[in-house]
Amino acid sequence: MSSPFVLKPCDARFTQAIKNLKVTYNGNNNVEDDVSSSLTNSPSQMPNELQSQASAQSSTIVPLSGLGLAVKDLFHIQGLPTAAGNPDWLASHPTPERTNNCVAKMLSAGATFKGKTVTDELAYSLHGQNKHYETLVNPTAPAHIPGGSSSGSAVAVSAHLADIGLGTDTGGSIRVPSSYQGLWGLRTTHGAVACDNMVALAPSFDTVGWMTRDLATLTKVANVCLDSAAQSEITSTPKLGIAAHLFEQTTHKSLCRTWLKALADRTDCLALTQAELDLNMLQTAATFRTLQGSEIWQQHGEWIEDTQPDIANDIMLRLNWCKTITTQDVQQAKAQQTVVNDHLNTLFEKIDVLVIPTTPGVAPRCDADETTLANDRNALLALTAIAGLAGLPQLHLPLFTLHNAPCGLSLVGKKGNDLALLALAQKLTTR
Repeated sequence: MSSPFVLKPCDARFTQAIKNLKVTYNGNNNVEDDVSSSLTNSPSQMPNELQSQASAQSSTIVPLSGLGLAVKDLFHIQGLPTAAGNPDWLASHPTPERTNNCVAKMLSAGATFKGKTVTDELAYSLHGQNKHYETLVNPTAPAHIPGGSSSGSAVAVSAHLADIGLGTDTGGSIRVPSSYQGLWGLRTTHGAVACDNMVALAPSFDTVGWMTRDLATLTKVANVCLDSAAQSEITSTPKLGIAAHLFEQTTHKSLCRTWLKALADRTDCLALTQAELDLNMLQTAATFRTLQGSEIWQQHGEWIEDTQPDIANDIMLRLNWCKTITTQDVQQAKAQQTVVNDHLNTLFEKIDVLVIPTTPGVAPRCDADETTLANDRNALLALTAIAGLAGLPQLHLPLFTLHNAPCGLSLVGKKGNDLALLALAQKLTTR
C-alpha cells in the first residue's frame, strides 16, 4: 500500500527540526520511536523560546499519551516544509518558522508525531486523489477512493499507522473521508479552533477537525483542542430533527431507515418535511461554491498566475472558474447565505440537533470516470454546505457498511455544540 505520509520523523533531511520538536515538547514521548535514539535532550542548544516551552511541558498532563498523530500537510510545523499537496507550492514558499496552535496542543498533550500526510492539492478536492504522489488506497474499501482533501490523515488512521488524523474541513474534507473510510470525524464550529500558521483555502469556511477509529479517542482530542468555556450544552432530552427526505436520496437509505426507526423508538425525534430543509430551494451547493471560490482566488490567485503551478486538470478547471466570479456573484451568494442561515436558525428553534446523511452513499469506485466524480462532488456539496454556510459543528458516525464499503450519517449541532455532540453520540450508540 502506498504511504499516506509525505514526511516522517525518520527523514534525515529534517534531523535538526525533529530534534527541536522533541526538545520543545520534552518529556511527552511525542516523536516517533524510530528516531528517538538519535535525538538528544539538550535545551542549551535550543533557542530561548524552545527552552521555556520545554520547561513548561515538564508538569503538563498528557491525555493523548501513546496516541500517534498524523498531520495534514497544510499545517505548519517549525522547521518542517509545508507543500499543501503541490511541489510548486513547496518550492515557492519558505520553511515555516512557527507551529500551528492545534498541532502544538496535541503534542503538548502527549500525542506522538508520526508525520505529515498527503492532501489533495491546496485542499481543493473531496476525492483524495493527488497526481503528485502515489495513489492512496482506501484501507477499508480498496476498490473505492479514499475521500479528501484530508486523505492522507484519514488513510493513516484507517491503516493503523496513526490514531489521530488531523485535517481541515472547508467543504467536507473531514466529513467525506471519514464517511468513505469508516472513521469518526468531527468538523468543529467555525472559529472554535484557530486556523493559525497553516495554508488557508477559504478562511470564512475553513475549520480544523480530526478523525479517529473510535469515539473515545475523538473525544480526548476534542477536550484538548476545544475551549470548554466557549462550548454550549445540549439538553439532556434533545429533540432530533431527522431529514428523512435526504436519507431517501442516499444509496444506503435502507440501513439509515432501520437505524433511525430504532432511534425514534427511544429518542424524541421530529421527521422534517422537505419544505423544512429543501436543499435545492436553499441553493446550498451553488451558494457555497461561489463564496468559497471567490475566497480561494483571493487567497491563491496571485500565486497561481505568477507561478503557473502544475495542478491536476479538474482542480485547475475549478480554479480558473474561481477567477471568473464577479462581485455581483458574491453579493448574490452572500444574500442567499443569509437566507440559508436564517432558515437554519428557525429550524433550530424547533430542534436541538439535525440528523442528515454525511455523504450520498459509499465512496465512488477508483475507476469512476470524471463525470461520475464531478456529479459526486456536486451531491456532496449540497449536504456539506449546510454546516459550511452556517459555521456549524458536524459529527460523522460510521455506523454502516454497504457492499463491503463504509458509510454513515451525521449529527449537526448549533455553534459551540462540538463537545455536546460527542456526548450525545456516545448515548445514541450505546445500548
